Amino acid sequence: MDLKSVEGGNNDGENGLDKSKTEVGVKANTEMGVKAKDVGSVSGKDMFFRADMIDFKSWDVQLEKHLSRVWSRDREAQTKKEEWEIDLAKLDIKSVIAHGTYGTVYHGTYDGQDVAVKVMDWGEDGISTAAESAALRTSFRQEVAVWQKLDHPNVTRFIGASMGTVNLKIPSNTSSDAINSLPTRACSVIVEYLPGGTLKKYLIKNWRKKLAFKVVIQLALDLSRGLSYLHSKKIVHRDVKSENMLLDSRRTLKIADFGVARVEAQNPRDMTGETGTLGYMAPEVLDGKPYNRKCDVYSFGICFWEIYCCDMPYPNLSFADVSSAVVKQNLRPEIPRCCPSSVANIMRKCWDANPEKRPEMDEVVKLLEAIDTNKGGGMIPEDQANGCFCFSAARGP
Repeated sequence: MDLKSVEGGNNDGENGLDKSKTEVGVKANTEMGVKAKDVGSVSGKDMFFRADMIDFKSWDVQLEKHLSRVWSRDREAQTKKEEWEIDLAKLDIKSVIAHGTYGTVYHGTYDGQDVAVKVMDWGEDGISTAAESAALRTSFRQEVAVWQKLDHPNVTRFIGASMGTVNLKIPSNTSSDAINSLPTRACSVIVEYLPGGTLKKYLIKNWRKKLAFKVVIQLALDLSRGLSYLHSKKIVHRDVKSENMLLDSRRTLKIADFGVARVEAQNPRDMTGETGTLGYMAPEVLDGKPYNRKCDVYSFGICFWEIYCCDMPYPNLSFADVSSAVVKQNLRPEIPRCCPSSVANIMRKCWDANPEKRPEMDEVVKLLEAIDTNKGGGMIPEDQANGCFCFSAARGP
């Protein structure tokens, strides 16, 4: 068949042809180096080419150039790092600090400075689905993008993060199977290393003699200022507890572990679910109701009590009993009789069952700053001349 016979057929349907497909084919052939002179005469309406007249060698050259450009763009996208992403080759891990629900925390150095490294392997345990794993990694990127911009003396300083562990060097003596079990796609966060350890360990250490009142207020102020700063940035921590607070060499408290932290939703209904640690969780969170930053205020109230008493809340109750009693019976830790009214009032306001009645964290900061610690803060009430026997030993050094 020559081109003239083809041009004589005006009915596309009779020739089994589709005009739109023909036009697309013409465009593609033109882009791939097929010139009009290569194929002889053509029709303005329906253009076809003789296969023996097409320069396939030119097609191959053009295709190779096109694929090269695509591959170059893909490689560039893969190698392009986020501004918060670190070079794992500069990270030297020394020892294990702790094992947690979502991974392991190590002590190491990065670029000459002491750091703590939290390697999170959620979504890579063979249990989570591919979709769940992808969602967790996307959420991780979003949260890290927020945390890297935070700068406050009572918030652990963020140094960087990584979305993979290919170049992560973990000494074999840190864990017998750490290297073999660590997923290559696990995520890691690197923050400043704080040698004072967790607030929880510090309180346990001082369980018998308790803390001096000035120390109690100082720790509470550090925590309240850190939370006030986070809330000013529209960030809800959602897991405020003594175990997630760290101390530096000067006993300055810094908020850490932002594993479940998130940017506060505009609509409280978008933030639901039991997120946090039982004993510190607000009633609305335990009950699965919508919540906001006021859940952190409730948790602060429990932490304040814990700092004052150097004890654990609800030590004799099971998790199930605590959950039910906090929601249905308004259960709260028992405030010692020797506790100054200024302190007790802050605790009660913070753990009010109604989130709207709880103060904002910046208000709590002002209330704490107004407390006079020069005279012991009223540790011994006026009607107890012989002293307070709420604790078995004197408070503080």
